[in-house]
Amino acid sequence: MASSQLTSIPNLITIARIFAIVPIAWLVMTGDVGMRTVALVLFIVAAASDWVDGYLARKWQQVSPLGRMLDPIADKMLVGIMIAVLAWDGSFSALDMIPVIAILFREFFISGLREFLGNAKVVLHVSQLAKWKTTIQLVALTLVLLERVVPELGLVSDILLWLAGILTLWTGLQYFRASWPHLSSQTT
Repeated sequence: MASSQLTSIPNLITIARIFAIVPIAWLVMTGDVGMRTVALVLFIVAAASDWVDGYLARKWQQVSPLGRMLDPIADKMLVGIMIAVLAWDGSFSALDMIPVIAILFREFFISGLREFLGNAKVVLHVSQLAKWKTTIQLVALTLVLLERVVPELGLVSDILLWLAGILTLWTGLQYFRASWPHLSSQTT
């Protein structure tokens, strides 16, 4: 890998997003509302960096294979680990666990599907709806984080979490349908 790929500003932002997950999770897990507020601010910055790194990579023509690999990993880690932490601290109700499980199922399944198809040199390109799905997941998790500080947001966060779950399943189904011809023609 070229050193310039690793040290490009867009890729450094993506790497920073990955490293930000640990302190965000720790701050939430302290159980302190003040620390949760700091975690919330860091989470918002990390979530916004998803847009920033892509924008800068395109604007500065620094789109790289490393960035194309790291960006979705950073997104899935940010969403998945935040879901785990919020489930651990009781931020999700029993009903919230339905879209949460749907989100986790789709993210793991589609990642595995992409890996499998990659061996067959088939690429599943990210759809615009899948980009919106990630944004809605991040906004929903932001509101779930904020609920402990502003409890009145409970209904809004629940609605967005369910919307994120539905969009997540829908985009997963789209990817599965697009990959079906390649899956059904594979020999074992």
